[in-house]
Amino acid sequence: MSQEELLKKCEDMDDPSVMGACRVMLKTMAEKEEQVEDESPQTYLEMASSLKPEDVSKVLQLALKVRESQKIKDPEVKNAASRLIRAIEMS
Repeated sequence: MSQEELLKKCEDMDDPSVMGACRVMLKTMAEKEEQVEDESPQTYLEMASSLKPEDVSKVLQLALKVRESQKIKDPEVKNAASRLIRAIEMS
């Protein structure tokens, strides 16, 4: 599935498994203190606590960046991003 298809699929997504995967990824990134370029001013924990269905596409974009990033090496963060992407693909 292409990035465009994934982004379109998650517009206003309210799937509990996807929302949970978003929160897990954001919290894992906060715990591991990982950063991705072009960040919003909001922290990952703030994003996780105020997550709304319309935010899923933003978190998906972050997950795609994490998955492709050569700077992020932590396997927990990479796995959380991959799980989110798979959850959206399967929804």
